[in-house]
Amino acid sequence: MNDAPARNSDDLARLIQETLSELGYAADAKAIAERVVGLNRGLPAEDEFSVICSWLGRTTLIHKLDQVQAPASSRATYQVPDLFANFKDAGPCLVEVKVSKDQTISFRPDYMGKIKAYADLIGRPLLIAWKYNSIWMLFEARHMRLANVNFNISLSEALRQNLLGVLVGDVAFGISEKSGVHFECAKEELLHTEKRDDDSGISFSEQWRMRISDVYFTDREGQRRNDLHPETQQIFTGLELESDEEHFPDRIKLSFRPREDQMQFAHTALVHLLNWERSGEQPQNWRHLLHAPTVIRSIENFGHALERALSEKVVRLILHQQPVDWPEFLPRRP
Repeated sequence: MNDAPARNSDDLARLIQETLSELGYAADAKAIAERVVGLNRGLPAEDEFSVICSWLGRTTLIHKLDQVQAPASSRATYQVPDLFANFKDAGPCLVEVKVSKDQTISFRPDYMGKIKAYADLIGRPLLIAWKYNSIWMLFEARHMRLANVNFNISLSEALRQNLLGVLVGDVAFGISEKSGVHFECAKEELLHTEKRDDDSGISFSEQWRMRISDVYFTDREGQRRNDLHPETQQIFTGLELESDEEHFPDRIKLSFRPREDQMQFAHTALVHLLNWERSGEQPQNWRHLLHAPTVIRSIENFGHALERALSEKVVRLILHQQPVDWPEFLPRRP
């Protein structure tokens, strides 16, 4: 039985209830609607990070934390972080989620003090999940340093201290520009020819009835492959591919390849895989994916699929990133 609609209704009910508790039941409908929309703006990033953790396979539990706290006086000392996450190798952790396109994120001292006080109260590590454009990083809050007024961390330092690999299972992987998928389209009938005469000279455009006569893949050595595992083939849909055309008298060859020696994080490939499955018609509903039995249908375990693609000579390398400063709450560095 699919209980996603019921869960989505619960999410909406919670937003409305929280809005009413803040504005009062006598608030007008417009104020209530505006507040619900405002509260909902912060949820997609939390949901997206939760889906990534779920998909990469090293998170046994992740959920939002109710941030309506009592007594009211506690708000002067504590602030509840966004998420609770239990990682296989680290146990329970607290996660505060931020989205910023700036190359530095900044926390006010009172804000930092309150979320750290909550983490100290329950004795669990406090982590910051930061989305910069399409890339996620996860690092310990202790790496944010007090500047003139606020606690800051730069993009470069967040990347250096990134725990998304060792905690969540993220990897970076490389695809050679020689790897690709290719379509041979046979010309069957010329339908129309149009002559153009402009400043650049005389040219012709043609319309053909065509059929796909051949589909094949190439590996990182440029060798034709028709024996790739279906999940290896599907990896191509998780990449940003560039197209190229070759024209022959009897056919057209369409090739789709990665940019030159492309590197990509596994978690960014997820977005492309999801767009492929839903045809990119609507904005991604991350909350819906949290309730789905599987995040994507095409690849059961992305890490295993990458290892197989490496052995099949499609992926050229897989990088397992470790932070510069090893966290004290993790077992010793492998």
